[in-house]
Amino acid sequence: MADDGPIPCRLHCRKIRAVTTLDALSETLAGRQSASILGANPAVADSSGFSYWAAEPRDVFEFTAEQTNPFLQLQNILSRYRLADEHADPCGMGLPPSGMFSGGWIGYFGYELGRYIERLPEKAADDLRLPLIRLCFYDRLIAYDHRSRAFWLLALELPDDSQKPQDKIASLEHYLHESQQLRHEEPFLAGIDDPDLAETRRNMSRQDYLDAVKRIQEHIRNGDVYQVNFSHRFEAPFYGRSIQLFDWQNRHNPCGYAAYIDAGNFQIVSASPEMFVTVHDGLIRTKPIKGTRPRIDSSHRDASMLNARQFHDLLTSKKEQAELNMIIDLERNDVARICKPGTRQVIQPRTIEAYPTVFHAVATIQGELRDDITFGDILKAMFPGGSITGAPKIRAMEIIDDLEPTARGVYTGTIGFIGLDGAVCLNIAIRTIIITGDRAFVQTGGGIVADSDPQAEWDETMVKARALLTGIRAVETGCFVRRA
Repeated sequence: MADDGPIPCRLHCRKIRAVTTLDALSETLAGRQSASILGANPAVADSSGFSYWAAEPRDVFEFTAEQTNPFLQLQNILSRYRLADEHADPCGMGLPPSGMFSGGWIGYFGYELGRYIERLPEKAADDLRLPLIRLCFYDRLIAYDHRSRAFWLLALELPDDSQKPQDKIASLEHYLHESQQLRHEEPFLAGIDDPDLAETRRNMSRQDYLDAVKRIQEHIRNGDVYQVNFSHRFEAPFYGRSIQLFDWQNRHNPCGYAAYIDAGNFQIVSASPEMFVTVHDGLIRTKPIKGTRPRIDSSHRDASMLNARQFHDLLTSKKEQAELNMIIDLERNDVARICKPGTRQVIQPRTIEAYPTVFHAVATIQGELRDDITFGDILKAMFPGGSITGAPKIRAMEIIDDLEPTARGVYTGTIGFIGLDGAVCLNIAIRTIIITGDRAFVQTGGGIVADSDPQAEWDETMVKARALLTGIRAVETGCFVRRA
């Protein structure tokens, strides 16, 4: 932080129409240093409504397991810049739409950051050794408003800039023009119901998984916990391009909280449908997912009938209802720790939502933040999300660490943005692939309760992994067709 206080950043923006595709723009930006992409698929229209592309950050913050005081360091880095009160509007475009990210930090927080919030064991092996936090400060980005179908070019003017804001905006416009000229490759959808696991390694065998589920149920019978979200990891060779894998997921498994992070020596491809937290105008929301059923592809002749059956089964399942109710209570308690008394409420009760490969049961909890709350306070109260830990949260996390042989890393952490204006949008990093070297890592899990069927839980994790593993195979084997 500068001696005379946070560095003021003045926002400049331009709204334009451009005839390009979102995947072509992703391909264009992915070639730049430390690229970050949020959304970039049609499902975003039903979630936040905005997609973002940024690269070549002005500042990068990383926190590793060897360091201390992550929240003090986080507060210092988030306080380094501030949004100036005045807004530059040379083109008469006005302010960007409400809720749009207009500059600040994009990155992730790994699951094991929770060890700095609560005293937890450290039995799981951290074999990937990725940073626990990685955030990039972007002073320019492209945003797409899915509802108005317009692009916004956004640039921050800083006192010590070597480049004028209009030049920053011009560079963003160049990316759009470049994407329009791109000859892109359209990925095939092949074999999604039959992923090839011949070269896939796991961090536990099927029997080890089933035995671990039974141990969790013993904990439940002994009164230690009500629910534990247990997961296992797949490892597959991958020699393809990570941006093509992101493109594949966005085409065949589009989700509202998708993300792509290029950290240089590793990449993250997330096809997450789950929102962790959003903050806007002093309101915080969280939207946990609990309950999944496979969704039959429309090419199946009985797809409509089978999907109706799956939808009804999830809707009426007493087990799934109980699971989500437990997490709603947990999240209500977490939200209450940082919100004004009497403002927390469940604004969306249990609802079944359809995604390309699955049905999910979801709910939304909201509260009005207290005036003294910082982003670090939000993390300390809410992280990790209850839907991917269990209830009670701390005991569930202890059991997870005891039974899962490898650290989760980015999986079930969170990815998204923290804006200079205080706006936040973070996902739960499920359906997320980590690419490091020539290996791709996929992890899937589910909530274990007293009456869970271990085999059914195994089958559910395989359903969740199927689209990710198939995407890896499709990109790895070059299942693409070139189009203009």
